[in-house]
Amino acid sequence: MLAKRVIFEGRVQGVGFRYTVKDLSRGFDVCGWVKNLADGSVELQVMGEPDEVESFIKEIAEESNVAHHIKNLIAVKIPLLENCTGFTIER
Repeated sequence: MLAKRVIFEGRVQGVGFRYTVKDLSRGFDVCGWVKNLADGSVELQVMGEPDEVESFIKEIAEESNVAHHIKNLIAVKIPLLENCTGFTIER
């Protein structure tokens, strides 16, 4: 299993970014959450098999209908998420 924290920077708030990420998560065997941050970026924490996690992040950053809003992303490996089931939008 692999867990990652990804910060998406750019015009990623107010464009349906979190809802797109949640919708995309249905196509991958991952769990986690996505939320807006006060600085205008969006944080994703996701866990799953390494290939699923990497494919999910790639789909968001390169193939999704909000990919063009991303100016930068920072992805780091984090400890496995505890009690992680499903995928949610955090507020």
